[in-house]
Amino acid sequence: MDLGKTTRGAVLGCILVLFTLVLDASGDFVFPVHHKFKGHRSLSALKAHDARRHGRILASAGPGSTSAVDLEIGGDGHPSATGLYFAKLGIGSPSKDYFVQVDTGSDILWVNCIDCTNCPKKSDIGVKLTLYDPKSSSTSQPVTCDQDFCTSKYSGQLPGCRPTLLCEYDVTYGDGSATAGYFVKDNVEFDERTNGSMVFGCGAKQSGQLGKSSEALDGILGFGQANSSVISQLAASGKVRKQFAHCLDNVNGGGIFAIGEVVQPKVKNTTPLVPKQAHYNVAMEAIEVGGDVVQLPTDIFDTGDKEGTIIDSGTTLAYLPEEVYQPVMSKIFASQPDLKLHTVDEQFKCFQYSKSVDDGFPVVKFHFKNSASMTVYPRDYLFQLKDDVWCSGWQSSGMKSGNGDSMTLLGDLVLSNKLVIYDLENQEIGWMDYNCSSSIKVRDEKSGGIDTIGAHNLSSASTLTIGRLLKFLFLISSVLLQISSLY
Repeated sequence: MDLGKTTRGAVLGCILVLFTLVLDASGDFVFPVHHKFKGHRSLSALKAHDARRHGRILASAGPGSTSAVDLEIGGDGHPSATGLYFAKLGIGSPSKDYFVQVDTGSDILWVNCIDCTNCPKKSDIGVKLTLYDPKSSSTSQPVTCDQDFCTSKYSGQLPGCRPTLLCEYDVTYGDGSATAGYFVKDNVEFDERTNGSMVFGCGAKQSGQLGKSSEALDGILGFGQANSSVISQLAASGKVRKQFAHCLDNVNGGGIFAIGEVVQPKVKNTTPLVPKQAHYNVAMEAIEVGGDVVQLPTDIFDTGDKEGTIIDSGTTLAYLPEEVYQPVMSKIFASQPDLKLHTVDEQFKCFQYSKSVDDGFPVVKFHFKNSASMTVYPRDYLFQLKDDVWCSGWQSSGMKSGNGDSMTLLGDLVLSNKLVIYDLENQEIGWMDYNCSSSIKVRDEKSGGIDTIGAHNLSSASTLTIGRLLKFLFLISSVLLQISSLY
């Protein structure tokens, strides 16, 4: 009997057992990363996610030196993968990391709080969730209903308000999911240079899909136009200009998110925002498919008092009114008359195709006011469900706005792989095709210089988890070296 081999085998066996115990004990070790939307059942979850946001959109109501801000982001907009983009913020004193969905379609920043009912405890996206505890932060302050923030948000003092009552928020979405809580004020860190005291929501109760782990994050980072939004609060404090940009990388994940004036590349393809709208709405004028203008009712894109086309980074797919959706889909698939379309989950048009979709399907181009245009390639509007099975990301909105008009909403499906700039000072939005794995240059008004803002792709595993893994691998190496020295 070879005692050396027996001893080595026993030690290695112990190492494997120890490795298993470490993984089980850590609870947040993610290897491999399991994407949020995967397989046919998950497509329904994806549509429910967008429907919830649409309900929020339909129901929405109404000096100093500045610097550039580099906000680290992760995730991707691919419908069969993560299906959203998220950022990492530092909140409180001492600061703790929170992962929040980046959303240009909503206003407030909110995170789940320690006393939350039905808040998710883990996330299938692969990030470590953290509950915010106002009592554990030395800089946290309550926001009461008589304070300026609250009276401004609700256009006056709430009924029954007393100086000791907290300023509450309550949002109900289209699928019945809801988030409710109260506002607090605390330090928020966006990057190494930019931080400050901001008002945000402390989530006390979640219901519906918001309590599920399939798309769980610590909260939502709203970049809307309201005074309560992050960009508005930062601009009002004199820390930034009221301009920001994102480049969402649907190829490698993550991308670029910067606050400030983008000076390189120069985006010249711009269109004005529709005035007096709660969201980033633009005036669409026509749609081309494969170079042919789609024949549509002449008033289908009239704006006037209507909402126009909504640009929303928090929605995954792209939604067209039924009277637009049908002719656009007909023109797209006219190039492949022998293709057999199958309906998945009663809503997604899918098909089998083994060749290059960019070679086999037409380019779609949207035309907006001021001669601005946006090109969407087949590789963007078609997504691969599995080997040789593709699905269309175009969806019929099946919705009406508050005045009964059809809605058009362009989400990550259209916005990915483009540098999109939001200039709230001049009330315009612009975009250009761009490599979102590269970098942009943003003016730093404080120093007078130009900052280079590069791409980020936040790891799906937490720093703590990686640290545990590295320590454990070091332990394995040490043990193996000792075994080698013995034999």
